[in-house]
Amino acid sequence: MSIYSLPLSVTARAGTNIALVKYWGKRDPTLNLPATGSLSLTLANLGSETRVRFAPDAEAAEGGDRITLDGAPAPPRFAERVRRFLDLVRQEARIGLPAEVATRNSVPTAAGLASSAAGFAALALAASRAAGMKLLPPELSALARQGSGSAARSIFGGFVEMAAGERSDGSDACAQALLPASAWNVRLVVAITAEGSKAIGSSEAMELTAKTSPYYSGWLQAVPQDLVAARAAVLAQDLAGLGRVAERNAVRMHACAMAADPPIVYWNGATLAAMETVWRLRTAGTETFFTIDAGPHVKVLCAASDATLVEPALASTPGVLRTLVLAPGPGAEVVREERR
Repeated sequence: MSIYSLPLSVTARAGTNIALVKYWGKRDPTLNLPATGSLSLTLANLGSETRVRFAPDAEAAEGGDRITLDGAPAPPRFAERVRRFLDLVRQEARIGLPAEVATRNSVPTAAGLASSAAGFAALALAASRAAGMKLLPPELSALARQGSGSAARSIFGGFVEMAAGERSDGSDACAQALLPASAWNVRLVVAITAEGSKAIGSSEAMELTAKTSPYYSGWLQAVPQDLVAARAAVLAQDLAGLGRVAERNAVRMHACAMAADPPIVYWNGATLAAMETVWRLRTAGTETFFTIDAGPHVKVLCAASDATLVEPALASTPGVLRTLVLAPGPGAEVVREERR
């Protein structure tokens, strides 16, 4: 880690990532340590851009930091998460300065499209650099994880694997790149099936699942096998192999959550209809496979050449509001540094 003079305004960008082998449950909520590993695909053109500046003359709000989201004062819950994360950075960098943080999202917040993954990956990179730190990628991934578990993966581009780790301090609970974004010409077609925020956040839902679902222990036992199979499929660029793992892993995660008390049901009618569209396409000979995160939207993995068939089929599915066609994207990157 190298230290250079402050103040420095740093803007970083990170793409959202979609887990193909899910992270669902924590072994240590305080440090945000996952109960299992996970595997994901970082996406292009859907994510967050965040600017951070630590300085004595920062325009501090009541909480000590000035935090905006999409040009307006950040909602209290979002602002508190950001402040807690900034405190981690300040502690590590040994500074006590207030910060200005401005985030803009191209992904809806709290809608089941992994906005927090992109947001905290961009924040981790921008805040650490603005605080005078230059972290190695594993260190940056471990830092981002403390803001959002899935943010650890958005530090890297393309296909990424996240380790659950074994150390109590979480230093080995970080992600690593598996396959660059440019190496495999696949697409993720997203079917948006609802507007607005989901009814229950991922962290709360994970905790409830772990405490009350009779299927949770089975879920923990199954994920390592899925990781082995998914990793091998990614390295072999085996779409059908990866897709089968992704689909069954998603269904198992949601079955585990649905068995919680009270039940956690993220799906709606359009979710089920989109799943049926995927199965129908596959029966007709198109290699296409779905995954569903903690939300109602359906993400469909397919070859780039098949996206022109998959997208209109999903768009015409009853209840689907709109669709996105997304390519693999790069990891978190600094887009601007300014002395002010």
